[in-house]
Amino acid sequence: MSELASEAMEAEFDTVAGWTEEAVRALGPDHAVPAGCRGSGSEGALRWLADRLELRPGSRVLDAGAGVGGPAAWLAAERGIRPVCAEPMVAAVRASRRLFGLRSVVAMGQQLPLADASFDAAVCLGVLDTTPDKAGALAELRRVLTHGARLGLLVFVADGPLPSAAPEGNEFPSEAETRDLLAAAGFEVAGSAEADLSDSPPEWTRAADAVDAEVARRHGEDPAFRQAEENSGRVGRLLSDGALRPWLAVATAC
Repeated sequence: MSELASEAMEAEFDTVAGWTEEAVRALGPDHAVPAGCRGSGSEGALRWLADRLELRPGSRVLDAGAGVGGPAAWLAAERGIRPVCAEPMVAAVRASRRLFGLRSVVAMGQQLPLADASFDAAVCLGVLDTTPDKAGALAELRRVLTHGARLGLLVFVADGPLPSAAPEGNEFPSEAETRDLLAAAGFEVAGSAEADLSDSPPEWTRAADAVDAEVARRHGEDPAFRQAEENSGRVGRLLSDGALRPWLAVATAC
């Protein structure tokens, strides 16, 4: 990864994570999950995945590339699971612990410090697009899952050339490539759907917007904020143009 790409991704996924924690603390705990899920799927997308992951109370679930932990916290509250978060950005891991009390570890997706077959399910939301080693990340997820366990994915897929520049550090696979990568890693796709990233309840959207506004108020003049906004804005434009599709899938570890 180039120095420019690594700087852009650090701004978007590390620096802004710390600012998000700061804003949530200022606005109140009811803002935590909506803000923590922004970029990782809507409430409807999370519910679609949860319904198909065969979760039970007490299930051991890994969130790989967990960010500040919003989806893991939502799954814990909704389904009574026991989440563990793995995330390479230190500020994001710190936020997941402080905001939600989650068990979180600083780790790259290709080198998880976790035992073989130690999880009943896993989620990986908006993460494959941010790594060039997609095969390595999926192989690690297969390693830590029990046989027959399910993996829930949100992938931003590009089935043709992009009409404008991709965000720094992002490499968007096609749906066909993603399916091939899953098969090579030892997964069988059990179901898929197009995600509607605008189907969260109004109160969820208002809370996330309020956190974004508070971060902008506090840090809008910071170069890291502008860099993160440019990166996320590129994704938004590509989604609006139809060049990217938010693709949901559940795959079984064979």
